[in-house]
Amino acid sequence: MSGQLHGEPLAQGELLAIAMRDRPRVPMQELSDCAISVEAGLQGDFRGIAPDRQVTVLTQEGWRQACEAVGHELPWTTRRANLFIRGLDLRGRIGATLRIGTVALVITDECEPCHIMDAAHEGLRQALVTGWRAGVTCRVVQAGHVAIGDKVRLEG
Repeated sequence: MSGQLHGEPLAQGELLAIAMRDRPRVPMQELSDCAISVEAGLQGDFRGIAPDRQVTVLTQEGWRQACEAVGHELPWTTRRANLFIRGLDLRGRIGATLRIGTVALVITDECEPCHIMDAAHEGLRQALVTGWRAGVTCRVVQAGHVAIGDKVRLEG
């Protein structure tokens, strides 16, 4: 799925999953819902204090393409992103706002996959480099609460 319908960009997607980790190099912990704050990003996630990388968002479409490129279906948490969404194309959307539940996130950059991706599966890092498959980094501009199944809107 490309995130488009009849050539028009979709304005709405869906939050499929949520994950966090409280320190580096530990497995991701999946959640059904969570609070997100302007000060700390995803509640309990150690990376939330980085101002332009408080929350990371991965698309199902990009993840599927990366998995196809390495020839192996991997759990989305292998990517170590916070939010897993479907139905939106985030490529090149720096400065746009994602609204999820009561939260607003501004896309600050494309995620750059690190060496940990190759440690998880050979070739994964390179597979994620292409076409923004690794997702996006975001800054929280409106705090609130998100839950699996929430609609995700892309504005701007």
